[in-house]
Amino acid sequence: MESLTLEQYRRMVDKVLEFKRLNGDLPEYAVVDGCRIDKREYIDMIERVNTFFLEMGRNPGSVDITPLEDVQFVETVII
Repeated sequence: MESLTLEQYRRMVDKVLEFKRLNGDLPEYAVVDGCRIDKREYIDMIERVNTFFLEMGRNPGSVDITPLEDVQFVETVII
């Protein structure tokens, strides 16, 4: 699976947020219709959808799942 429909994406976000509410932290991965999406990948997806929504004023029709090799990961330390 290379992308999620908007419905699949919303289900994934709902499950991730419910897990966080119950456990206090984000899950290490999410599974959508048998496709495992690692934490870094789904965080990147959420950021891209939020950026798209803010810039375009509408939701995308689908959301690409970016392979981990293509995602630049910056760890933030809050002091």
